[in-house]
Amino acid sequence: MNSRLSSKQIGERIMELRKLKSLSQKDLSKFLSIPRSSVAQIELGNRNITVIELIKLSEILGFSIDKFLAKEYKIVEELDTVSEAVPERQYTRISVPKLNLTKFINVFLYILERCAGKPNVGETVLYKLLYFSDYNYYEKYEEHLTGSQYRKLPYGPVPQQLDVVISRMIENGQLQRLKAEYHGYPQTRYIPMEKSDLTWFSAAEKEIIDQVIERFSDWSAAALSEYSHEDMPWKATEEGEVIDYELAFYRESTHTVRTYNTEPEEP
Repeated sequence: MNSRLSSKQIGERIMELRKLKSLSQKDLSKFLSIPRSSVAQIELGNRNITVIELIKLSEILGFSIDKFLAKEYKIVEELDTVSEAVPERQYTRISVPKLNLTKFINVFLYILERCAGKPNVGETVLYKLLYFSDYNYYEKYEEHLTGSQYRKLPYGPVPQQLDVVISRMIENGQLQRLKAEYHGYPQTRYIPMEKSDLTWFSAAEKEIIDQVIERFSDWSAAALSEYSHEDMPWKATEEGEVIDYELAFYRESTHTVRTYNTEPEEP
C-alpha cells in the first residue's frame, strides 16, 4: 500500500466514494464480511485496511487502485465511472429504526421505576436517559433497542412522537405527570403507575439501560445536556433533523461504549 497516504486519507476517500454510490456502512460491512463498526473505524482512519479489503472496495465502489492510492487523486475523477463499475445490485439498510411501542413504554417505565424518586430527574434528564440507552445499545450491538427515532432540538435529543406516547400512557393509567419546581426552575416530572414488564428485555438490553441509569441519573439537567451536546450523533446533525444511529460509530473516547479493534480482523 502506498506509504505516502495516511490511514485517515484513505478512510476519507472511502467514505466519499461510499456516499457517492449512496451506500451505507452496513452495505460495505456485508460486502467485506466485517462488522459495521469496523467500516466506521476505517473511514475515521483508526483501522488499517488490508490489501484484500482494498481490492474488494475497488470493485464495489468502482475505483482504480493505482489512481486511488495516488497522492494527487481526486474523487471527481470517479464520477463518470463509479456508477458503471459494478453490476446493479439492491442495497438495503438492515437496521432501519422502527419503533417498538410496547418495548419503548416498558423502557420508559423501567427508567422511571429506578429514577422517578430522584429530585433531579425531570423531563430533560429523562429524555437523555432514553437517548443514551438507545444509542449506547446500538453502538455496542448494532441493533436497535426501542427503534425510537430522536430529533435534534435546542435542549437536546428528543424521541419523536413522545407527547403522543406519554398522553396515551396517562390515559391508560400507566403514568402520572406532575408540575414541580427544582432549584427555582419549573420542572415536569413523571411517576410510573405500573411496573415495567422485564420480559421485553434481553439481558444485554437491561444491562445497557442499567449502565446508563447508574452513570447519568444523578447528573443535573444542565450537565447531562452539555454532555449529550458533545456526543457525535448530536454534533453531526442539523437542528431539527432526525439523528442517524450510524453516527454512534463515530463517537469520541469520552462517549463511546465499545472497544474498537484497530487491527484488521483475521480472515
